Amino acid sequence: MAQRIYIKVVGFSDEERHALNTLFRLSEQCLLMYQLWSPTARGPAGMVLLDGDSYEARLEAESPLNRGVKMLWVGEDAPAQVWRSLPRPFAWPEVIETMDTLFQPAAVDLDLNMAGPEDETRPRRPPKLALIVSPSRDERLYIRARLSLASLTQADEAESGNEAMTLARSKQYDFAVVDFQLPDMTAWNLLRGLRQGKKAIPHVAMTKAQRSLPEHVRAWLGGAEALLDSPPHPQRLNAWLRRI
Repeated sequence: MAQRIYIKVVGFSDEERHALNTLFRLSEQCLLMYQLWSPTARGPAGMVLLDGDSYEARLEAESPLNRGVKMLWVGEDAPAQVWRSLPRPFAWPEVIETMDTLFQPAAVDLDLNMAGPEDETRPRRPPKLALIVSPSRDERLYIRARLSLASLTQADEAESGNEAMTLARSKQYDFAVVDFQLPDMTAWNLLRGLRQGKKAIPHVAMTKAQRSLPEHVRAWLGGAEALLDSPPHPQRLNAWLRRI
């Protein structure tokens, strides 16, 4: 069941707040919906997010009004009473992931450990490299955040089809997430270039605001493995990533 959680934010620069507000707005499509707390909010703050570089943050952390409230400190020299702290420099996906650990019920992880001792000594596979293509900075930020939560932290971004093709010619990407609306070419032409180039990308998903059955079929015939919402719903995106 979806739940709305109000977050009181103290400090941070205008640019940092813009990124955070973008993630809060995009979380409206998730089961955990984060919203900036204000005195007019319909409920109390479920967490206080503190910028350790601001003077107000320490006052807020030491305030008796916050006794019993979880506080997440970003920066150095965190007070003892905060719930958790993250050092600077930080990434917003890491902050959101830390918040999720508090509000999302813990998943049961059954490790059957069926691999023999010889399997445990095998070298780890290199991290997968992703290409995110979208003219929307908000969508690129959202996709990067969702990939990071899935432990896929290696990603390049492109704002246009031509920029994406330039990157694809210089690196070998494991998968790509492509916005249907591109400023310089059709998504189908880009899809064809990514799948048929000299360094072909084996897995490509496309995102579109309104999906129809004919577009699903056309995407499949063009080589896309998935046609997702724009921005993609976390569960559908994660289901596709698990198949890669």
